[in-house]
Amino acid sequence: MKIKDSTVLVTGANRGLGFEFTQVLLEMGAKKVYAAARNPETIKLHGVIPIKLDITNQKDVENVSNELLDINMLINNAGIHKKTTLLDDDSIEIVKDVLNTNLIGISTMSKFIAPIIIKNGGGAIVNVLSAGCWLNGHGNLAYSISKAAALSLTNDMRLALNSKGVQVSAIHAGFIDTDMMASFQGKKLSPYSVAYDSLLAVNQGSQEILIDEMSKKSKLHSIDEIPNFSDSYCSE
Repeated sequence: MKIKDSTVLVTGANRGLGFEFTQVLLEMGAKKVYAAARNPETIKLHGVIPIKLDITNQKDVENVSNELLDINMLINNAGIHKKTTLLDDDSIEIVKDVLNTNLIGISTMSKFIAPIIIKNGGGAIVNVLSAGCWLNGHGNLAYSISKAAALSLTNDMRLALNSKGVQVSAIHAGFIDTDMMASFQGKKLSPYSVAYDSLLAVNQGSQEILIDEMSKKSKLHSIDEIPNFSDSYCSE
């Protein structure tokens, strides 16, 4: 996958890591960047094309897939976190809600956009996952389940799409300085740096991208060696 002169769709592009992805894509020479959000009027970056998209609404996804026929790269960035534990009264509802975005949303987007990428000669799908694929902390029941499931989905996507010319890259990082992590007081990664390093790796053909030591060690299950790991792994 070469980012220069590519046409890219980024979900959840109005803030946080999604915003930084759109900015870095322009800096790396992407020809066109579709910046998608539920409320496209919240997208302020000059040079991108705002798109209305709720990834949990299949009709929205179908509309986008019928209109944006020049895409050769999709960044599945949109995601949510809701704090809950197994014994909370509303835990089942919260798990379903988080899975609907963090797993079903990625699956739906990929199902409808992958054929476009294939038709355009191949490209890439990038799934923003997390060190939370392997780590669990108090209150992170729904988030960790969703990210672990999304990792399994990503592995299956590679089996289905690599042979058709579609690179499927997973991005894993620990604490990123976004709204989702606002209440966490420990050291956090710059979202711009995460976006830059991730896209540089995508551009080099990497399909497994471990941004920081937390991700690398959590994949190896060296939890005791991870700095700043606590029950507040991911804030509400």
